Amino acid sequence: MNDGDVSKQIHQMVRFIRQEAEEKANEISVSAEEEFNIEKLQLVEAEKKKIRQEYERKEKQVDVRKKIEYSMQLNASRIKVLQAQDDLISSMKETAAKEILHVSHHHNDHSYKKLLHDLIVQSLLRLKEPSVLLRCRKDDVNLVEDVLDAVKEEYAEKAMVHTPEIIIDHIHLPPAPSHHNAHGPSCSGGVVLASRDGKIVCENTLDARLEVVFRKKLPEIRKCLFSGIAV
Repeated sequence: MNDGDVSKQIHQMVRFIRQEAEEKANEISVSAEEEFNIEKLQLVEAEKKKIRQEYERKEKQVDVRKKIEYSMQLNASRIKVLQAQDDLISSMKETAAKEILHVSHHHNDHSYKKLLHDLIVQSLLRLKEPSVLLRCRKDDVNLVEDVLDAVKEEYAEKAMVHTPEIIIDHIHLPPAPSHHNAHGPSCSGGVVLASRDGKIVCENTLDARLEVVFRKKLPEIRKCLFSGIAV
């Protein structure tokens, strides 16, 4: 083999090696680009997912905040409605208290005297004591004294016992409410009876009876006034 043939073979080998190197380099370049694109796509998708999660988190926060605000507004509205209902009921009770005050006014002496009679008899039947202490307003002492004999006879007949001893206490119940004593203790009328040892007490004042009736009728009053109002 002469020098020309050797040189030709060497050129061919160099060309072959160069071609292989170029092909290999091209493969590496394509593979690297594919890996880069895949990695870039993964990074983009991961970032998109992160953004979506952050958006969903903030959206949930906004939704929770709206629900809390709505709940607070709803509760505030309910409280206002309940307060308005309580105010109306309190107003009715105050009106009723003013009405029962007319019962014990002096121009109703006859009817009030009859009421005092019935209240004392009722109290005696509850106490069932042979001797009791009776307390009333100072203005009612004369009326009470006027009915005591009839009260004793009626009680003795109903309870089938001897006529009881009724002692009018020198300490009186507070006077009727007035503008001069708006915040002090008051009593619209009626009586309080107690056993002599003070262990058993029957409060039969008009105020106490109003309180009992009002408390007992309160569910019925609420139903009548507010049955169509949803709270």
